[in-house]
Amino acid sequence: MCSLFGIIDYNAILTGKQKERYIKILSVECEERGTDATGFAYVKPDGFLKIYKKPLPAHKVNLKLYKDNPKVVMGHTRFATQGSEKHNFNNHPFYSKKLGFALAHNGIIVNDTLLRDLLELPKTKIETDSYIAVQLLENSGYLNFKSIANMVLLLYGMYTFTILTKENEFYIVKGNNPLCIADAGGFYVYASTKKILLRAFRKLKIENPCFLEYSGSCMLKFKEGYNIEEKQLFLPYSLKRTYEVEAVLG
Repeated sequence: MCSLFGIIDYNAILTGKQKERYIKILSVECEERGTDATGFAYVKPDGFLKIYKKPLPAHKVNLKLYKDNPKVVMGHTRFATQGSEKHNFNNHPFYSKKLGFALAHNGIIVNDTLLRDLLELPKTKIETDSYIAVQLLENSGYLNFKSIANMVLLLYGMYTFTILTKENEFYIVKGNNPLCIADAGGFYVYASTKKILLRAFRKLKIENPCFLEYSGSCMLKFKEGYNIEEKQLFLPYSLKRTYEVEAVLG
């Protein structure tokens, strides 16, 4: 059990200092779902995709944003299930050098080793099951709704993903793990549960947030301005049956 959280502020409603405070409060509230590691990703004004992560609980990690004031800040608190958090490369978010994106995952993928063998994907020192999502997207050669949908078709397990590109495009892939998104007044805030958001909003004195409702599994793309593009995501499996990856690959 981990937590995803973050801020989407394409309209520059918040200052960098405000984002620091918001992210700190959000991350600490997310500790209930994981204290083994904490990580963040955002795009700096010069276009550099920065990933900052530590094998520490959120209350011990300070992210400085006041100079960069990024449009999107993507966060993750980790409860380690596969891959020791003491090796920081096992912690979220993960970086794709090939396609230029950061990815974080809440859930567990049980067929990562099988997929890596069947598709002859490159060997990696990263032990975390979540990293298979990065490898599958890189194997497709591009990042968009189609490649994301193809990626999740191959996965067996529990998941919700967040993906931030170096162009500041932000994707949420809402699968069979929870995620809650709210319009907080010209910008969006998200976390794995509504309970976490409500606690954070009380501390931040945000009144009357508008919670976005999405039925079932879907993919969301947040773009410049106040636009959200949505695509339905059809999961082809039941967790109650044996997953036959060969049939999907064929």
